[in-house]
Amino acid sequence: MPGRPLAVCVHVMRHLLPKPVERVALKVAYRLRKHWRQIARPQLHAITVIIRDPAGRVLFIRHSYGPANWTLPSGGIARKEAPEDAARREMHEELGVSLGEMTAVDTFEETVSGAPQTAHVFTAAIEDEPQPDGREVIAAQFFALDQLPDPLSVLTRRRLDAYLRMAG
Repeated sequence: MPGRPLAVCVHVMRHLLPKPVERVALKVAYRLRKHWRQIARPQLHAITVIIRDPAGRVLFIRHSYGPANWTLPSGGIARKEAPEDAARREMHEELGVSLGEMTAVDTFEETVSGAPQTAHVFTAAIEDEPQPDGREVIAAQFFALDQLPDPLSVLTRRRLDAYLRMAG
């Protein structure tokens, strides 16, 4: 996975480590990865999925590492992996949900930790109850669009704005 050498090592070991130990490792990897991106500036490729429940609420998550913001479920795209496949894989790994039909919302060219990133944003409805993996994702909750959680990152707000324009 481009730009994710430490995260890949942690991911491979994830089932060997107790969840609390992996959460500490993820915090360390997050900091190191952030510095590495500022120096190497690799081209990153990522996905975000705006997951809706039957009531039209949107799923937000909190990670065990990084800022304490509520964010939309997201993840990296592996080398030679299609964005749609990465979205399905990441949502299954981190939340235990299977995505049905997905709709592309937008694609953003942005900078994350000093590195260029192409982010593919999708939306999908689910009926399953998300189950955070307790490793990367420690909380998952649906919120109505008129009662969004706080704080939200700038990137999360940008993705939500694109979704709202599309949903019209």
